[in-house]
Amino acid sequence: MLSVEQIAQKVAGLKARNAGRDARMGDITAVRKGQMAAIAPDMFPEGMSQPMIANFVDVAARDLAEVLAPLPSLNCSTTNITSDKAKQFADKRTLIANNYIQNSRLQTQMYQGADWYLTYGFLPIVVEPDTDSGLPRIRVENPMGSYPEFDRYNRCVSFTKRYVKTLGELVVDFPEYESQLVGRQGRDMSDYNSLVELVRYRDKDQEVLFVPARSNLLLRRIENPLKEILIRVAFKPGIDDEPRGQFDDIMWVQLARARFSLLAMEAAEKSVQAPLAVPSDVQEFAFGPDAVLRSQNPQGIRRVGLELPTGAFTEQALLQQEMRLGARYPEGRTGNLDASIITGSGVQALMGGFDTQIKAGQQVLADTLEDVIALCFKVDESLFDFDKTVRGLHQGAPYEIKYRPSKDIKGDHSVEVRYGLMSGLDPNRALIFSLQALGAGLVSKDFVMRELPWSMNVSKEQERIDIEKNRDALNAAIGALSQAIPAMASQGADPTPMIEKIAKVIDARRNGKAIEDAVLDVFKPIVPETPEPGQPEQPAPPPGPEAGMPMAAPGGGGDIAGLLAQLGA
Repeated sequence: MLSVEQIAQKVAGLKARNAGRDARMGDITAVRKGQMAAIAPDMFPEGMSQPMIANFVDVAARDLAEVLAPLPSLNCSTTNITSDKAKQFADKRTLIANNYIQNSRLQTQMYQGADWYLTYGFLPIVVEPDTDSGLPRIRVENPMGSYPEFDRYNRCVSFTKRYVKTLGELVVDFPEYESQLVGRQGRDMSDYNSLVELVRYRDKDQEVLFVPARSNLLLRRIENPLKEILIRVAFKPGIDDEPRGQFDDIMWVQLARARFSLLAMEAAEKSVQAPLAVPSDVQEFAFGPDAVLRSQNPQGIRRVGLELPTGAFTEQALLQQEMRLGARYPEGRTGNLDASIITGSGVQALMGGFDTQIKAGQQVLADTLEDVIALCFKVDESLFDFDKTVRGLHQGAPYEIKYRPSKDIKGDHSVEVRYGLMSGLDPNRALIFSLQALGAGLVSKDFVMRELPWSMNVSKEQERIDIEKNRDALNAAIGALSQAIPAMASQGADPTPMIEKIAKVIDARRNGKAIEDAVLDVFKPIVPETPEPGQPEQPAPPPGPEAGMPMAAPGGGGDIAGLLAQLGA
């Protein structure tokens, strides 16, 4: 187990090795905030330190993050697909894992986390024990000031995070260390606004919180009970081991566009305020609206022309195109498909690049979330092994389960995390793709419903669809029955009973009954009464013409051949 002094030396080495990465992350953060003059103050004219154009980097980053942020589906499967007990065990673990996600509000966090992943090139995800709820909690960590270390198998072995707080905030958080934090000048309250660096270090053995600027003052040390670091890091694929964000290479293009816009505005201002050229016979000058200047050569009175080169406007358009290509952000995402210096077909083709980078990000996050959920299972089983009741929403249906980790997790920490086939596609394209695949017979309806880019309870939804179809069939049957009434009347049968029954169905529907209940009540079969003991059975009277049926032959059950002979067309 490392001492605080050894950890401080290690952190100093990490900061030195990652100085270039930290500087690049600071620059892109300033660009996202619109503080471009802080990066290159010489590029902006005096008095115009703020950009006068839309922040393309920030707009593209937010849009990409909102597409990447939706969470995948979780499924704990079993190898014994024939055992109902094994299936129930797997289904219960699925609900437990789903509760970890909901209890942590991970979906809301992922909108910020996806933004960090795209902007900085990596995203740390931390699993922390929550003693209040008795559950593991997932937290998305800010990559700024984060230094993960990996072994040769690309497994995270340590994680260091630097925080910057004011001295007053540290004193409020750790009042027991006020004298060590403030020092001799503790009575000078202005020092409480000074910034102090706080370092949190984690590895498989311990978690340490200390202040390097106060002689490595140790604030917290907690031994790791699981002997495994509870952090997983999602890395954006790149050409080397150093993380690079989506917009590292184009932030200078954004600065050039901002400078061009400011220069264009300055040129327009100078053209409006250009000096006035007048003929030599003008002796008096009047300024302001409706001013009168007397001259023998009035056509010679004019502003001095300031010509703007047309190449400047062409260069602005080229810079815009370079930014879109560098960020792999198509113009179609802003709703402009054809108004471009390239063809509309080319713009639409660039949408493919947008989809591929979303798919790549989803695969990286899916692998990371599998490890994170496995860590949650381990924390729950190791630290919170007692009976608990959790509630949640899974596939659109609410649930409540009671479980004990040692019994219902039982050392099985495996989970399958996968994004749907159509995740990342906009709803219109996802729907068109699914309908085409369904029409070609490539997939089943159940598969399409499970892969749609929104959550639903497929089983319950299929039940609702079946009910709607059967109700439509009953309505169609009632309609067909009413259409047969004229044929019955033309054949001499009495349609009154049938009309009465259809009217009763309509009245039942008016009173709020479902179509199936109304049909069952109105068309209920007549059950013959059972005679009391000792009384002879009375033969049922044959149906008369008023019932819409021909008379049967006299006798007990009637002659079947005679009955059929009396039936009309």
